[in-house]
Amino acid sequence: MTLVAPLRSFGRGDLALAGGKGANLGELIAGGFPVPGGFVVTTAAYDLVAAGNVTRAYFENLEMPDALRRQILTAYRELGAGPVAVRSSATAEDLPGAAFAGQQDTYLNVVGEDALIDAVRRCWGSLWSERAVAYRDRLGIDPAEVRIAVVVQRMVAAEAAGVMFTADPVTGDRGRLVVDAGTGLGEAVVSGLVTPDHYVLTPEGEIAEFAPGRREVVIRALAGGGVSHESGDDAPGTRLPAGVLRELARLGTEVARRFGRPQDIEWTYADGEVSLVQARPMTALPPPPLGRLNPLRRRLATILMEYVPVRPYPIDMSTWLPHGPAGLMGTVTGHFGLRGAFEGFLEEEDGVVYRLVPPRPRPGPRALVAPFLIAAKARRYDPARWTDDPRYPRYLDGVRALMALDLAALPWPELVGTPRRVLAAVRPVAALRIDYLPRSGLSLLRLLVALKLLGRADLFGDLIAGARTRTGDANLALEELAEEAARTGALDRDPLPEAFQVAFREFLAEYGHREGASPLLVTPPTWADAPETVLDLVRVLAAEPPRPTSGDEALERLLAHPRLRGGRGRDRMVRKVQAARAGVAFREDSHFVFTLPLPVLRRSIVEIGRRLREAGVLDTPEDVFHLRLEELEEIGDVAALGDAHARRLRAAVTARAARREELAGVRLIDPRSVFPAREAADALVAGTPASAGTATGPVTVVRDPSEFGKLGRGDVLVCPYTNPSWTPLFQRAAAVVVDTGGIASHAAIVAREYGIPAVMGTGDGTAVLADGQRVTVDGDAGVVTAAG
Repeated sequence: MTLVAPLRSFGRGDLALAGGKGANLGELIAGGFPVPGGFVVTTAAYDLVAAGNVTRAYFENLEMPDALRRQILTAYRELGAGPVAVRSSATAEDLPGAAFAGQQDTYLNVVGEDALIDAVRRCWGSLWSERAVAYRDRLGIDPAEVRIAVVVQRMVAAEAAGVMFTADPVTGDRGRLVVDAGTGLGEAVVSGLVTPDHYVLTPEGEIAEFAPGRREVVIRALAGGGVSHESGDDAPGTRLPAGVLRELARLGTEVARRFGRPQDIEWTYADGEVSLVQARPMTALPPPPLGRLNPLRRRLATILMEYVPVRPYPIDMSTWLPHGPAGLMGTVTGHFGLRGAFEGFLEEEDGVVYRLVPPRPRPGPRALVAPFLIAAKARRYDPARWTDDPRYPRYLDGVRALMALDLAALPWPELVGTPRRVLAAVRPVAALRIDYLPRSGLSLLRLLVALKLLGRADLFGDLIAGARTRTGDANLALEELAEEAARTGALDRDPLPEAFQVAFREFLAEYGHREGASPLLVTPPTWADAPETVLDLVRVLAAEPPRPTSGDEALERLLAHPRLRGGRGRDRMVRKVQAARAGVAFREDSHFVFTLPLPVLRRSIVEIGRRLREAGVLDTPEDVFHLRLEELEEIGDVAALGDAHARRLRAAVTARAARREELAGVRLIDPRSVFPAREAADALVAGTPASAGTATGPVTVVRDPSEFGKLGRGDVLVCPYTNPSWTPLFQRAAAVVVDTGGIASHAAIVAREYGIPAVMGTGDGTAVLADGQRVTVDGDAGVVTAAG
């Protein structure tokens, strides 16, 4: 049992024995990097003394076993018995997704054998400090799985020290290194006691940017041990020599290459030499900048940002994302010769979705005959009669069979096979869309051309908004529930009146499969899975009478045109409008039926999670979202799941949950690369004008469906995205401001329908604007300003 060993004995594969810090330092030594000599008091030593105790006080008052004490002191003497730095090195730190920065203790300039033994004890105890325990709880790390080693290194009396990031932590640019430097020991920089000199370097060590710091505090080593905090003069320090910057850039680049990912490195400079005292993966690092996007990729980015408003889970990536609406449209566009339009746009790292990259569609050989395919299908398949197609009732029969399953009663093999059954069941909708979308698109194009010839293209959006769709049916049904609630006061009674409960259950039976956050993901709850969201919508609608839609009014205005007074011209235009509306209805309604089995898919996955929780593999059923479908299908019998297999699954869930938590504040894509900055004097935020008019009111930021109930009458709705389930909110809002989307997005179309100003694609509206802030939204200029 290895209790104490030199740092050079370890590498990145020795996390369990040397902890994160020790394993990474050992890897640096193996790579020939300048690391001060040292040794590791391993996790085996911790296990020897811990004996199941998990309190800080126990370790700080511990009597060190003689044999272990001798080994520690022998290693210390071999190191020269001089000043050392004593650092905690837990098994759950310096990892991708869990840096544990500052959570366990470090002791600098430790001098003497007794002081060393005391510092080791205190490092052990710091594993159980309140802050470390709280940090692990937040990341879902099992305390029974955590151990701690202690790294002891020769102390460097630094002239300057600090931190280096091998990628820009703000922009994500992997072509820049960022160095923060301060006078004296690096602890002043790490702990935030000093404003450091800030360098942005090229990989060659040239200064791209520099901002001088202030020497508020200088930490120096004392001759007899410990450190002093000296008051600085707040004056800028001396810049690091050019040679030192070049060496830092060289070392940082090579360390990142060694570990295969950007690194957070602590360094020191003394006697003309640079040393590295710590390296760990950078956490919460934004995706690399995308660079300039062409118009097509920017357009696709606006669509995908709206449809993927939250970070997908591994189960999303292996089920509904490739086989749901995105996969459906990929099949459709591929049939007509356009490859890669809806594929590979989400990149994963450490098993977690890391960034959104707009795809690069490219024509294939089939594109040459696409016009003929489109023309042939447009002649044969009329979207006004798509529900008469025999494939449609067959599809519905298959979905009803899935919806009738008693998931809780299914044996494991059938349950774990249910997600694949759902994904196979929706495939026929792709064939229906391939056949019926051509005339849908051509009908819309014909109407637009006709309107342009009449000089009334401004009516296009309002005309097609008059299409009868299942989305519209759902909104009308919501309004009926709201009218009932307003008339009877049902929502103010607890429990809800039986008559209202019956009507509500009928509504969910018909429309409960509607997605709440995104049609591309299975993990967000549907309306049926989160009925409280629907009740919030009913409350919003009950507080104000519904606004009439503008579809028929637009048609009347169009038919009043002088060139349409004759019967034949008038009839032809009415048919064009009806055909365009039929195309819109097909697009919306085929999506509506496509998502019918979505609740079955989600509930089967959660039921799988429930059984894994009962088997002790997961803490909650929803933890199953961190696993991929293939990983679940590999479980032959959950009741006979081996310990080793269970540990692998649990470890995957823990690691991916930690990585996901780390990325919680990181956007999938930088909005600035999609929505170019608009110059507007006095604008708080700016974006794309999407619905004309101006309105003033207090801001209400609604980040997801769980916050629908926040919106008050006359509020300015500020949100990161929208989809059809958000539509009822527009009946109450004075205006809408959205981070994503363009003039053809759901929010823009509905805002125009309801006659409220809208600004789309602001990029940062939800970050800049705050609840209660009074603003004026100018939907003509695409700006939001402070209200006077």
